[in-house]
Amino acid sequence: QVQLVESGGGLVQAGGSLRLPCVASGSIFSINAMGWYRQAPGKQRELGATITSGGTTTYADSMKGRFTISRDNAKNTVYLQMNSLKPEDAAVYYCAASPGPRIGVPGIRNYWGQGTQVTVSS
Repeated sequence: QVQLVESGGGLVQAGGSLRLPCVASGSIFSINAMGWYRQAPGKQRELGATITSGGTTTYADSMKGRFTISRDNAKNTVYLQMNSLKPEDAAVYYCAASPGPRIGVPGIRNYWGQGTQVTVSS
C-alpha cells in the first residue's frame, strides 16, 4: 500500500501563490507516475497535472503557464507550485500516484491522498 499526504492548502488572494507538497510513504517502490487532481464544489474531479518517473509533465489547459508540477524522488515528494491564482482555481486538491506509466491508465488503480483545500479570494 501507498499512503499520500498533502499539505500547503489555505486561503490566498487572487494573483497570489501557493505550493502544495505531497509526501508518499509505504510501498513507494511501486509508484511510477504522480499527479494532482482537483474538485470544485458541484463539479467532477478533474486531472490537472501529472509527472512521470522520468520527469515528463502534462497539464490541463486551465493550469498551463501558471502551475508547475515537480517531484523530488529522494524525498518521495511531488509538488504543485501554483502562481497567479484565480478564484476559479478554488477546489480541494488531491494527490494521486500510480504504478502505471502515467496517471489515469485504464485498469490501473490510483492511490489517493485525503485532499487539501485551496480557497482564492477575489
